Amino acid sequence: MNIDPREVRRIILDQCKRAHVGHIGSALSIVEILSVLYDGVLNLPAVDEPDRDRFALSKGHAALALYAVLFLKGFLSKGQLDTFCTDGSELGIHPEHGIPGVDFSTGSLGHGLPMAVGAAVAARLDHSHRRTFALVSDAECNAGSVWEAAMFAALHRLASLIVIVDLNGQQAFGHTRDVLDLSPLADRWRAFRWDVHEVPGHDVTAIAQTIGHLNTEVGVPHVLIAHTCFGKGVSFMERQLGWHYWPLSNDEYRAALAELEAVQ
Repeated sequence: MNIDPREVRRIILDQCKRAHVGHIGSALSIVEILSVLYDGVLNLPAVDEPDRDRFALSKGHAALALYAVLFLKGFLSKGQLDTFCTDGSELGIHPEHGIPGVDFSTGSLGHGLPMAVGAAVAARLDHSHRRTFALVSDAECNAGSVWEAAMFAALHRLASLIVIVDLNGQQAFGHTRDVLDLSPLADRWRAFRWDVHEVPGHDVTAIAQTIGHLNTEVGVPHVLIAHTCFGKGVSFMERQLGWHYWPLSNDEYRAALAELEAVQ
């Protein structure tokens, strides 16, 4: 891979420490998913190419992972990246569509998938072969708007729509099973007549191969249930609810970087 997930994680830690902000665990859980998408899956010849694939980060609070990948792709400069969460910066906690490479402003949970469905319909009306991807959280599947969009997409057989669910089992106020239990989540999507695949969410090869075998020309929309670990890559953050919001202390930052550097 040209995009190294370890480098993405390092950027997340660097920028979170500099800006003294949280949402670290949420960003770390989707690193491999975004790395795969932007390292060859998405057709992105240019950020303004009309027939480029579209991507919606519906779990917008994990935007720093997206900014890191956009930087490594060359869509953002180092100077732009270093403005993350500073006064007047375009790079906030949630992504805005004016940022190069960002198609949708997201952050209000449950809204990204409906926008992606609209983009898939627009592609059909344009007679375009472009695909639309949406990355949603498992907790976001609590929202009724997700299932309204899912029903619409299945009814209209939007084969060019690919949803990836970041199934890390956690949300701001607890474990998803305790807040609103939707397990088994794959069966829920099957009941809504989607083509469902379960993948290990940190296995870049499995994610890429699964997407590569999807029929995005005809048929029903597709969903990948990606089993991930909240805070992946930093042992003291993994599956710890507090890292949804906590910023890093100096000692925690040094310890987290040391772990990443020790990974071969």
